[in-house]
Amino acid sequence: MPTKHMRHPPVTTTRTRPQPPARPRLGLTHVWVGIAAFIAGCATPPAPQVAEPVPPPAPVVLPEPAPVVQAPPPLAAPAKISNAPTPKEYRRDAAAHLYEKNRGRIYTGKMPPLLYAVGVLQVDVDGRGNVTDIRWMRAPTQAPEVMADIERSVRSAAPFPAPVKMGRVTYTDTWLWHKSGRFQLDTLTEGQM
Repeated sequence: MPTKHMRHPPVTTTRTRPQPPARPRLGLTHVWVGIAAFIAGCATPPAPQVAEPVPPPAPVVLPEPAPVVQAPPPLAAPAKISNAPTPKEYRRDAAAHLYEKNRGRIYTGKMPPLLYAVGVLQVDVDGRGNVTDIRWMRAPTQAPEVMADIERSVRSAAPFPAPVKMGRVTYTDTWLWHKSGRFQLDTLTEGQM
């Protein structure tokens, strides 16, 4: 019997690539650790710690000496006082005071029958002789410049004699005004022609 060769199927050899070793299977924890490491690697590294220079000590500032505060001088007694017990009597002292302060503006002698202006003014004086208010009882409105001049004269004459017996006073006087700008007060007038 003839021997038959047994045929074997042809052997094909395929080249196989070498397979890398099997990777171990990572758990979820390992994945998170890896992500954290990746993020940490991307972050800017912290700035190196530099020691700040120590500033020089502040200069010693001595406080300024307190200013010497002098006590205010005691209130001086009024230059003039009036012992008048009533406003009517005080009016004479006030008129004399105004005449003294306006010596060059007083009309001397009897005034003419026709005057440029006549005004009646009420003046409030405090206990130290200061003028606190003035009011027209009869204003010479036809001569506003006279009104302004009279008011200015009264205020600039302060302080008036201090009304020591009354504490304060309101007195009234009549201003008789000549066209020359000179005047008399009714309290001390020399009369009219």
